[in-house]
Amino acid sequence: MTATAELQTAPPRAARVATWLYFGLNGFAVGMWVVHIPSIEQKTGITHSTLGLLLLVLGGAAFTGMQVAGPLVDKLGQRRLVPAAGILLGIALAGPGLATNWWTLGLTLILVGFGNGSIDVGMNAQAVVVERGYPRPIMAAFHAMWSIGGAIAAVIGAATLRVGVPTEVTLGLSGLVCIAIALAASRFLLEATVSDEDSDEGVPREKPPAKLVWALGGLAFGLMLSEGVANDWAALHFRDILGTTVSTAAFAYGAFAVAMTVGRFLTDRVAAVVGPAAIVRWGAAMAAVGLTLVIVVPWVSVALVGWAIFGLGLAGGVPQLFTAAGNLDPRSSGALMARVVGLGYVGLLAGPALIGGLAHWMPLNIAFILPVALCVLTFFGGPVLKNNR
Repeated sequence: MTATAELQTAPPRAARVATWLYFGLNGFAVGMWVVHIPSIEQKTGITHSTLGLLLLVLGGAAFTGMQVAGPLVDKLGQRRLVPAAGILLGIALAGPGLATNWWTLGLTLILVGFGNGSIDVGMNAQAVVVERGYPRPIMAAFHAMWSIGGAIAAVIGAATLRVGVPTEVTLGLSGLVCIAIALAASRFLLEATVSDEDSDEGVPREKPPAKLVWALGGLAFGLMLSEGVANDWAALHFRDILGTTVSTAAFAYGAFAVAMTVGRFLTDRVAAVVGPAAIVRWGAAMAAVGLTLVIVVPWVSVALVGWAIFGLGLAGGVPQLFTAAGNLDPRSSGALMARVVGLGYVGLLAGPALIGGLAHWMPLNIAFILPVALCVLTFFGGPVLKNNR
């Protein structure tokens, strides 16, 4: 037998643009929710502690969505699941703006989390398939588009809040935008090719080693935990440890976020030359150096550079890990990616909480030793990707 399952019509460039749109859609949806958290908290009359619990519900729903979507990607195909997840996320996005109390907000956040987790796995699986049609890596640029989507949401959200547009109107219209993008881009998505050797039922299937899957997931956990620390604690480090004003403190996260976005646009070309293992290893080493500067140097200018180096170092690692997971077995790439993405997401959620706990016992900058240690461990664990090239 020599037949091969065909890609479904979309040329690689069109599929690449469509996948960019899905990543941007996801970042935009998440960003619109984050920007409106204060107004939603005020409207529903909930306390900070209640909001914290509801954010855990959101995270749990997202993780569940990832684990459900992974096998469905393999069974239903990416051209069905990815648009469906985008539509679900768009519909769900309107919900928090309509919530009036803690339980209605909680119900809507379950839908938002489930839709977010589903599209996260689906669009990353699609990115792996699209990347196979190119002679060089392109995964990191997709993740950069997620950041750009979030930045667009921050600008639009800030503008609408400034002029007094009701939250339910902004989130409702944003949801419609997400639905429109999901529908428009769906026709350009690709399905994974499956060779006869993979699809022949008479050929025994050799599953990827479980240790390798867990190793990739563990590396993703460490890197995304470190990213979560920067997201939630960079500005507070400037305010509480370095004694800056709130406006100056915002530059700490800004330096990290901008450096990460720029780094993701640059990573693909570098990865084509040095390979994914080097990107993960030396990126983690760079991140460790940058955050060490933040820990030990009490000067704002140096700390700002440290946060930027930290973001640049973390920029390329996670995309390489997701690509590796998706290429372990084309027949079950969705399920495998769900495990790795899910573990990474747990790290993203756990990082801020762990640092918050440590900060009760030690200065905040000393608590940052935890992500530094994880980056060092990632440096030594990075060669696992060489076995997957």
